[in-house]
Amino acid sequence: MKKTGIFYSFRSVKTAQQVKKINKLLKTEAEAVDIDIATGEDFMKFTNYILAVPTWFDGELPSYWDEFLPSVEDESFKGKNFAIFGGGDQKGYPENFVDGIGLMTKFIEEREGNVVGFTSTEGYEFEGSAAQRGDQFTGLALDIENQAALSNERIENWVADLNKEFK
Repeated sequence: MKKTGIFYSFRSVKTAQQVKKINKLLKTEAEAVDIDIATGEDFMKFTNYILAVPTWFDGELPSYWDEFLPSVEDESFKGKNFAIFGGGDQKGYPENFVDGIGLMTKFIEEREGNVVGFTSTEGYEFEGSAAQRGDQFTGLALDIENQAALSNERIENWVADLNKEFK
């Protein structure tokens, strides 16, 4: 069985709650890895990845991802599957809603990684997003600030798709 890693900051309470839900629904065993202390070697040992990438401020990656990515920027991700999810605020930052997902997608694809788990943009109200491709996001967009009641169903549907991709 291919190894799955879930990378997120263990300091983020909201993200930890989402990871717990995701991990419970996954049909494969996944190892949680704290991105705050992960090394490039820790990252490269997996075949399937779930990356928690919230969007900070005006469409930026969190500092822990900014600090980590240089350790794997020269690696090839060919043959590896990446599912990305992250939080954003579509009312407070409508012009760069969940840009973090899009920034991470670009980084992964530039290294030949396979990004899976695209989701519909239907039901969201925003002006722009680096994570948008046509009528889809390149990952799971969560808005705990404005649409918390929709998060569980969105997570359930997303993980059902991942269970088909992560074999």
